Amino acid sequence: MAECERQCESHRRGPNRFTRRQFLLAAGGVAGSMLLPLARPALAAFPASRLPRVPIYPKGKAKVTLVFSHIPSGSPTWPMKDYDYAGRARDLAARLAAACPQVEFATKSAHSKAEAEAIVKAGGDLDGYVVYDLGIWTGAPEVLMRSGKPVVLVDDLFAGSGETLINGGAAVREKLPVVTVCSSDFRDVAAAVNLFPVIRAMKESCIMAVTDADLAGPCDRIKQFLGTQVVRLTAKELAACYDRTDEARAAAWADLWIGQARRMVEPTRAEVIKSGRMHLALLRAAADRRADAVTMDCLGMFYSGRATAYPCLSFFQMNNEGGTGVCECDLASTCTQLMLRYLAGRPAYVSDPVIDTARSEIIYAHCVASNRVFGPAGPANPYLIRSHAEDGKGAVVQSLMPLQQAVTTLEMDPFGKRMVIHTGVTTRNVDEPKACRTKLAARVPAERVLANWEMGWHRVTVYGEWRRPLLQLARLLGVTAFEEDRA
Repeated sequence: MAECERQCESHRRGPNRFTRRQFLLAAGGVAGSMLLPLARPALAAFPASRLPRVPIYPKGKAKVTLVFSHIPSGSPTWPMKDYDYAGRARDLAARLAAACPQVEFATKSAHSKAEAEAIVKAGGDLDGYVVYDLGIWTGAPEVLMRSGKPVVLVDDLFAGSGETLINGGAAVREKLPVVTVCSSDFRDVAAAVNLFPVIRAMKESCIMAVTDADLAGPCDRIKQFLGTQVVRLTAKELAACYDRTDEARAAAWADLWIGQARRMVEPTRAEVIKSGRMHLALLRAAADRRADAVTMDCLGMFYSGRATAYPCLSFFQMNNEGGTGVCECDLASTCTQLMLRYLAGRPAYVSDPVIDTARSEIIYAHCVASNRVFGPAGPANPYLIRSHAEDGKGAVVQSLMPLQQAVTTLEMDPFGKRMVIHTGVTTRNVDEPKACRTKLAARVPAERVLANWEMGWHRVTVYGEWRRPLLQLARLLGVTAFEEDRA
């Protein structure tokens, strides 16, 4: 559609040159003249403030033992004889506590291997260690990095450098769950330590998978690896939830979605009301199970008649509000998207990518996407309401997402403990009738990505440059990461 290209052109001015006001006008005020005429009784009866929202369940603080490694003061070594190790440790502990509010630290010192072994033996409900090298040649870091727990190993520059470098190199060669930080910028230390709350959040999370398939095996493996619980909702249980929904509230959701859309193309209002009922049904079922994320065998259930509506608008709304809704009962992509939510505070979206080497682009195509790509409090970009692409039925969104912005795309396999990742810059919203409705193109080294493609078709894309923290998180989780745009 020419409409799509006009929207693309409005964002071609470069990164961060659009304002919240411009986005809201594009999605609402400016687009108002193009909206379909709507009946408003449902909105009057059930204003947006009274419609049910996706529950966001708080997670506990990560539990981390902070170990300061150094030999006793008085010895002639780095950083110097008679160094005030205790004072330096107090200062660093205070700075970490301030920079990492979602981490609960237990602070200890280790002057030798024996003392480090005692710390490991004490164990407990621990998410990992921060080992701060304040001095050299204690042997403690070597013990802690082989504890089996994730470790952030930090060099206090010109103090612990020798021992940090030797152990950090060994950790890489031995593929230990260790991230080494050697930086004069304390924010780099805090960023690495703040990965522990992501690990803790995944341990405390629950995914609701809507499917009739037997998920016992995959559920067990995800629980063992990430600690994340997966619960199942069958088609029959979903249908019961759907039948109990209130049509007036469903109509209110439909009118809200239509009213905020730039345009509705194929679906009727009645079809969007079905999506509103599906949203209410999924919200209720997820709340009953305290689920943090929902994924559904949408294609199989809809094609077979076991689902009355697609969940696409429901997932759109969940992702906009800070929740997580994922297509096709893809548990790997659901774990990936949930992890990105905890890391970035932003919704990601799953896609079936298309590579165009002539333009050096990758096009992320799917019928579910957010229109608040910078988070629930961020600006809203325009969207259209369309039919589902493959069968021309149901109601989905075509999100016209921001251009000239960095994006990070990955897929984590929780079963094989692997991850692939690449980054790009968004270039256009592709106007093409074939394939899924939302088609966001990004500039990447396409030939290289094509040559390195593996791990299935799906990828998960989030706005922003997140390569470094994701590679660090992969290391802490014991995941083998492959940079498919750099190999």
